Amino acid sequence: MGFLFSVGRPYSAKEATVEPITGEFRTGVKRGVGRFKMAKISDETRKHLKSRTRAVIAGREPDEQFGFVNTPIYRGSTVLYPDVATLSGPRPRFSYGTKGTPTTEALERAWTEMAGPGAAGTVLAPTGLAAISLALMTALKAGDHLLVTDSAYQPTRTFCNTILKRMGVETQYYDPLIGADIATLFRPNTTTILVEAPGSQSFEMQDIPAISAAAQARGICTIMDNTWATPLFFPPHERGVDLAVEAGTKYLSGHSDLMLGLVSANDAWFKRLRATFDAFAMCAGPEDCFLALRGLRTMELRLREAEKQGLALAQWFATRPEVKQVLHPALPDAPGHDIWKRDFLGASGLFSIILHPVPDAAVAAMLDGLELFGMGYSWGGYESLVIPFDCASYRTATQWNPGGQALRFQVGLEDVSDLIADLDAGFERLNAVK
Repeated sequence: MGFLFSVGRPYSAKEATVEPITGEFRTGVKRGVGRFKMAKISDETRKHLKSRTRAVIAGREPDEQFGFVNTPIYRGSTVLYPDVATLSGPRPRFSYGTKGTPTTEALERAWTEMAGPGAAGTVLAPTGLAAISLALMTALKAGDHLLVTDSAYQPTRTFCNTILKRMGVETQYYDPLIGADIATLFRPNTTTILVEAPGSQSFEMQDIPAISAAAQARGICTIMDNTWATPLFFPPHERGVDLAVEAGTKYLSGHSDLMLGLVSANDAWFKRLRATFDAFAMCAGPEDCFLALRGLRTMELRLREAEKQGLALAQWFATRPEVKQVLHPALPDAPGHDIWKRDFLGASGLFSIILHPVPDAAVAAMLDGLELFGMGYSWGGYESLVIPFDCASYRTATQWNPGGQALRFQVGLEDVSDLIADLDAGFERLNAVK
């Protein structure tokens, strides 16, 4: 589609019409009429574009939006049909609000392109947890055996231990460091493996290619929570993952002002994923999708800066006498660094530290007085955050005993020297109490 424009004289409102269904704009002007059509980027060109370029162009079709750069927000439930034949015939591109709008379609196309080689399609969900749940419901049925990493996002465990249990699915948690030996846990009814690398609090690095290869040999579906790295730093389907989940609330948003989940799938699983999505009608909000498209355009720039900032702060923590261990996969002496170096293309700004044992009151004094680090259960935004955490209460396949209190840091876009000054004052308060 394109739009027509007039040269030589103005036209009146009576001369302008909008075509039904297509929304194509036409003028009744006869003299000097021409059609404007954006040049299309060929598939061959797209194959060679760098990720920063793809983030700018993915999902954009200005010629379908009368030349405007961004796809606007489409709100709506009802789609009108021009006649009975159209209503009764094959489903058109847009048929009802739950089936998609130009806004959601643009984000689906964009994320499929960003998900890298092997991605066949994407569906959207209202939250990251909803996306994980949707992926699990796509792969599982009553009587199945599910393997979940013991380092998984805790709300994911809640879904498995409650909803899936009531459905007759047995969940078994496994050591995230198991690698190819996960095959020893397979049963005749094992259908699905859930991986997360790194663990979003404890930062164990899983050998995703080895696990997915073992799964493929048995026809088992591999689902990955890829929120920490995003497809920019870990192309999931190229590494053997069938269904890849992203909490768009985090780095895709980048501004802590939307809730969104995305699931991309390879060709073997996309049809089933889409059918499951349609059955649930699990729709993301139109404003959230629009903001996610906006966030996508700068996501790599923000993620690269978060990587640089996070690594600088992790290296500073490593010099502090109060810190026992820094759990940042990009540090050469961190657990799982070799896997990170082999499989990942970068690191985000989220990592954890383990303190030498101190009274809880000392940790509270440190955190309560921080001026630039907020305390909140999210990450991926422009602001820095910190939370204390303890995995011991819910681990079942492994033991969490790091030998000191654990803190997780989300490093934002503030100047690192300012963040260090804030933390330095925090350690002074900690030392004063202990």
